[in-house]
Formats: sequence, structure tokens, C-alpha cells
Amino acid sequence: MYYSITGNVRRFVQRIGLPFREIAGPYEVVDEPYIIVTPTTGFGQVPEKVDRFIRYNADEIRGVAVSGNRNWGRNFGAAGEKIAEAYAVPLLLRFELSGTDEDVRKFNEEVTQIGEANAWRNRA
Repeated sequence: MYYSITGNVRRFVQRIGLPFREIAGPYEVVDEPYIIVTPTTGFGQVPEKVDRFIRYNADEIRGVAVSGNRNWGRNFGAAGEKIAEAYAVPLLLRFELSGTDEDVRKFNEEVTQIGEANAWRNRA
């Protein structure tokens, strides 16, 4: 699942080569595990639409990746830290703007590890 304001997150998810879906609304129901990819807004905030969406679908979130701008210093990608802490999920990646090819590689590697861990848990 992803949310994009300026198009940076959308451009990133279009490059990851995995199925993705944009958040349609804050009360959209997701009945399968997902990773959220979101920008950081303001001075390190989680976008309101993303915050509501995750609260409504908290049981299925498995990780977070976050876009930002390094010009914000300590607040670069701070939304990802907040989501990771609030929902006890890993912060998979912090990337600048729409990310690099290396960011895409790292993200896919992290998603694969989460998928393998979930498959193992489901077999137990």
C-alpha cells in the first residue's frame, strides 16, 4: 500500500516490481498483510490519511518505508520512525525523494525477508 502527495512515492513503487495499491481512503479495508510506503509531511509527521488508514488496518501492517528530503535533517523520514514504533513493525527503508536503484534493491530485499518470516510463522 502506498500514499503519494507529490508523486515521489508513486514513482518509487512503480519501480519495485511488486504488486502495490494506492490508499483509496482512510477507512479502506485491507484483509491481507501489507507494507506501507509513505512520505513524511510537515516537520516529521505521518500524513493524516496514512495515519487513519493504518489505525483502521493495524492488524495487517508488516513494515514501513518512507520518503523524505535530507534537507529536513533529523526529521528526514521521521514518519517512518513514528509508524514503526507505534505498530511495532520494522522501518525497512528511508529514501530521498523517489529513491535510487539501490533503494529499490534494498526495499525488495527487505520485503523478501518479511515474506519468508511470515511464511515460516504460518507453517508453525
